[in-house]
Order: sequence, then structure tokens, then C-alpha cells
Amino acid sequence: MKKYLITSPEFYTDIPQVFAKKLALQLEKHQPDFVLLRDKKTSDYPALALVFMQVLEQYPHMKAFIHNDIDLAARVNATGVHLVGKSFHKIKEAKQKNLEVVVSTHTQEEVFKVEEEGGDYVTYSPIFVSPNKGRPKGVADLKALLKVTHINVFALGGIVNEKELLLIEATQAYGFASIRYFY
Repeated sequence: MKKYLITSPEFYTDIPQVFAKKLALQLEKHQPDFVLLRDKKTSDYPALALVFMQVLEQYPHMKAFIHNDIDLAARVNATGVHLVGKSFHKIKEAKQKNLEVVVSTHTQEEVFKVEEEGGDYVTYSPIFVSPNKGRPKGVADLKALLKVTHINVFALGGIVNEKELLLIEATQAYGFASIRYFY
């Protein structure tokens, strides 16, 4: 099962030197397959993206994703872009720039739309209880989705320990994505 580490300024900060040190520590510890620079608050996301990419250069087996900025992802040579929900119209633009595309989804219909538009992966959430994310979908809903889609699905939401990981693994999802599990 693939592991998708999502950064958050609450844990990593937006101070470049501190960010780099904390990120490298978590990458070493958890060895994720995918890593997303997610920071909706920093005033200088492009500068933080450069630091992010410098750290990821030390881990060539990890895929680096930039949050929602296709041009920046291409400019810093990221593996891909992670688009916010309902950004289906941006998938083709990202693919034209040779980027892999992850899209945040919350319904099966959104998953089907990403698949139809040529996206590579989706995060599907929330699976478990997660702060301010609404009612959890649960493992049964995730299993049902996996039976009717061919796109790579990362379970997301409320995955904080091995208990949730085992439940996700049993669904045969492509992987899981989390902020809190990796910190």
C-alpha cells in the first residue's frame, strides 16, 4: 500500500530552514512514496516549494507534488500537482505539462469525473473522523468505490495510527494519505 505524506504548516512551519529539517526527519522516518507540499497560509509558497524540492532531491524514489499550482509544479520539476476538489477542468492542462495529477474528492461521482478527465490518482475523504471534515464515509463506502473505479485511490481522513491503516489495507486501496499519521 502506497503512503502519501501531506505537509501542514501547523506541524512543519513555513520557516524554510525549520521546514526543511522537519520534513527530512519525517521522510527518513516514514519513507512515504508520495509527498505533498500543502500550505494555504504562507505568503511565499513558491519559495517554500523550492525548499521542498531541495529536500526531496535527497529521496529520488519519492514523488513530489505541489498543491493546486500547475505552473509552479512544472517550474520546480515536481512529479505532479494535487488539485483541489472540483478542479476537473485543470486536469488536461496539468497533463499537457507532463505532470501526474491527484485530485481531492469527496463523492463517488467526483472520482468518476477525475477518472474520465484523465487524472492519475484521487484522495477520497474523509474515511474516518477527521477535524472539521464532516461525516466520515467509512470503510464499507471505500470498498464499494474500489469495486467500481479503476483510478488509483488514496484513502484520506482520520488515519492516525496502525488501527486505521490495517482497515484501509484490507480494502486494497492503492494507498493512504495523511497529515497527522506522519507527524
